[in-house]
Amino acid sequence: MRARVVRVAMIAVSVALVLFAVPLAILVWSSLLTEEQGEMERVALAAAVRVGPQFLTGDPVELPTAEADNTIGVYDLGGHLKSGHGPEIADDVVRQAYAGAAADGQAGADLVVAVPVSAAEHVNGVVRAAAPMSVVWARAFLAWSLLAALAGGALMVAVLIARRQARLLTGPLEDLSSASDRIAGGDLGARADPGDVPEISRVALAHNLMVDRLTQLLDRQSHFSADASHQLRTPLSGLLLELEAARTAPPADLPRILDDTARGVRDLSRTVEDLLALSRHHPERWFMAAPGTVADVLTGAEQRWHGPLAHEGRRLVMNIDPDIRDWPVPASLLTQIVDVLADNAARHGRGTVTLTARDTSGVLAIDVADEGAVRLDSADVFVRGASSGGGHGIGLALARTIAEAGGGRLTVTRRAPTTFTLYLPRLDDTA
Repeated sequence: MRARVVRVAMIAVSVALVLFAVPLAILVWSSLLTEEQGEMERVALAAAVRVGPQFLTGDPVELPTAEADNTIGVYDLGGHLKSGHGPEIADDVVRQAYAGAAADGQAGADLVVAVPVSAAEHVNGVVRAAAPMSVVWARAFLAWSLLAALAGGALMVAVLIARRQARLLTGPLEDLSSASDRIAGGDLGARADPGDVPEISRVALAHNLMVDRLTQLLDRQSHFSADASHQLRTPLSGLLLELEAARTAPPADLPRILDDTARGVRDLSRTVEDLLALSRHHPERWFMAAPGTVADVLTGAEQRWHGPLAHEGRRLVMNIDPDIRDWPVPASLLTQIVDVLADNAARHGRGTVTLTARDTSGVLAIDVADEGAVRLDSADVFVRGASSGGGHGIGLALARTIAEAGGGRLTVTRRAPTTFTLYLPRLDDTA
């Protein structure tokens, strides 16, 4: 990627240099040629001033001293060299000057300028000044070499700038590619650095947001599996016991056992639906459960947990403030929370389990207490995966999640004896 960026930059700079240097080189050549012609013309004019009409009679002509390799000569109207240096017979450039105007051109390997010598408005002869073209070529090569050096320097600077820009452009892309490779390898915590390029930064932020959402989706799916296993374990055990009892029960007890089993299946179905709803939606969009009353929810919990606790030789006591028995609550949410807290008390607590429902300034407070003690820090009790008694650390984390979904709050109000308190607004207050 970096090599391609540098290569493209070099091609662009090279094309720009060629498009700029070629016309400039032509302009330099034209300028040097014009400058040399102008110099030759000044030399020829200076010589023409010194040439008088008497040169036609054979009088010597005193010509100015020419520079090395340059020649100056005077020609008569017959095209013959009368004085100085040059070809014995006038060339085409000299013949053009017989018309009365200066002429210039190239004769062989020389740059030639011819200036007419006039007297009384009549052309009496021509002064010819010549210089080797090699002088012009030498100056042109020197100028072109300087241009080539400047172009080479510009190209080197362009390469350095291109390499730096390539690092700036490809660095965030390489980081994004590396982050994608790590995510593909299972590292869902990998994130791309946004970088300093706005366009690439937006791509990186969109990539990170996509990974965050996918991670949340995977977490919810994983949590659903764990939550469903946790919440269905006890009801399934109860159903299994009911079915085992039905095998040996008298015929008169079968209708009751079947009714209890059907009710248990309906409860399991409702639990699965609730957990699916919780796993599929973001907390801000979690559903508001179907309403019920405080008495209905806690009475159902007493019926479900009285037997398992009694089997362990423990009591279940329920206290409901008469003024709140008929308060409307999100029944399925509250049922899930109370079952989690009761299961926690049955598995990790000791002694009597007490369910208490009370009014605290218009907010429903439900206490689930036992005679045990919480060994974990209060901050760690609701952390998923934290457990102090051989459990999976799922139940209390799920209970807090469900409580927050219904607009409530679940806390540890006493560590010993253990007391969990759920604060839940009345259903009509949250509507």
